[in-house]
Amino acid sequence: MAFSITHKEENGFSIIALQDDAGAEVQIIPGYGALLHAFIIPQGGANINVIDSYSSSDDLNAGVTNSFKSVKLSPFACRIKDAAYSWEGKDYTIRKSPIHGLLYDQPFSLIKEEAADSFAEISLEHHYAGDDPGYPFPYRCEVQYRLLADQQLQITTAVFNLHNAPIPMMDGWHPYFSTGTPVDRLELQFSSTAIVEFDEKLIPTGKTLPFTEFNGGKSMNGVSLDNSFLVDFEAAQPVCTLTDPEKGSGSLSSPRRAIPCCRYIHRRTGTASRSKT
Repeated sequence: MAFSITHKEENGFSIIALQDDAGAEVQIIPGYGALLHAFIIPQGGANINVIDSYSSSDDLNAGVTNSFKSVKLSPFACRIKDAAYSWEGKDYTIRKSPIHGLLYDQPFSLIKEEAADSFAEISLEHHYAGDDPGYPFPYRCEVQYRLLADQQLQITTAVFNLHNAPIPMMDGWHPYFSTGTPVDRLELQFSSTAIVEFDEKLIPTGKTLPFTEFNGGKSMNGVSLDNSFLVDFEAAQPVCTLTDPEKGSGSLSSPRRAIPCCRYIHRRTGTASRSKT
C-alpha cells in the first residue's frame, strides 16, 4: 500500500491531507488548534467523513467557542470553576475562557512530514509562552497524526515543560464523530468503572459514582449524555466503540492507548459523540 501527503486550500482552510491508495484520507488544519477536520473512509462504494467539522473558515470563526469541535484542548479540558484555581500554594485566575484550555484557536507549526509504504504522518507543535496571567507556565505541545493501513488513525500528543518547576497540565481532544445517521440510531459501547459527578454548571464535585451502563453496548435512542467517565483500561480492546447498524458492521473504535485523558461523551442530535485524546 502506498501513502501520500498533500497540502491544499479549501473553503478558506489551509489543509494537510494524509492519504492511502485505498481512498482513506485524514485532513488536518494546523493553523487553528491542530484541528482534525476530516477522516474520510471508503465504504460501500461511497466516501464517509466520520468527523463532523466546520463547513468553512467563517463557520469555524463564528462557532468554535460554541462547540469546540475537533480542536486541541490544552493545558486543561472541560471547565475551571469561576476561572480560578490554586497551584503550589498560589492562586491563579484564567483571563481567557475557562472552558477547554488556551490552545484551541492557536496556530501549530509543521515540524515533520513523512509518507512511506506503511504510513503517512505529520508532527505539529505550538510553543505556549505563558502569556495568560492565569497560566504563566511555558510549555511546548507536540501533536502527531499517523494514518496506517486498514483505516487506522493514531493521534499522539507530547507535552514538554519549559518552566523551571512542575506545572499543572491536563491534555484533551474534542472531535465530533458522525456516520451521517442520526445519533438515536447508533449504538455505543465503552468500558467504564465510574462516572464523574457534576454540579449544575457541569463542574466536577470531586466525587465519582459507579457506572457500567454502556459496558455491554447500548442504543443511543433517547439517551442524553454530557459527562465524564473513568475508563477501565484493563478491559479488552477496543475500550470504546461507536457502531452504525444501518451501514453494516463497521464501527468507530478507540484502542486502549488512544483513549483520552479527559473522557466524556456528549450526545447531540445529528452527530454521534465526541471524545478527547
